[in-house]
Amino acid sequence: MDRKYVLTALGYGLLGLLLGMYMAHSKNHTQVVTHAHIMLVGLVVSFIYAVCYKLWLPKPPAKLSTIQFYTHQFGTLVMLIALFLLFGGLVAENILGPILGISTLAVFISMLLMKVMFIKSKSA
Repeated sequence: MDRKYVLTALGYGLLGLLLGMYMAHSKNHTQVVTHAHIMLVGLVVSFIYAVCYKLWLPKPPAKLSTIQFYTHQFGTLVMLIALFLLFGGLVAENILGPILGISTLAVFISMLLMKVMFIKSKSA
């Protein structure tokens, strides 16, 4: 699971850097919130999860770790797309608000599951 998280973290990092480079080149910084979320939730949190799996969860419960991984990926991707649409002025906030709420809840549940696995781990 650690490798999956490193791969996704690096993917989010590349995406965030591309968006940052676009904003710098265009001098249009309306997507700065999206950029920050890509870098923090996508890159940093995913990388922290990779470290947790590598150092403290070498044999996590298969079902729970799979749920935790895909919940994080779902929440993060939906959140980032919704933020891009919102700050790009492409979709109204009243439509995206509930979508952002659900995606944020998914990211929260993923972190809660990580904490549960970490607490239950014998090596933590």
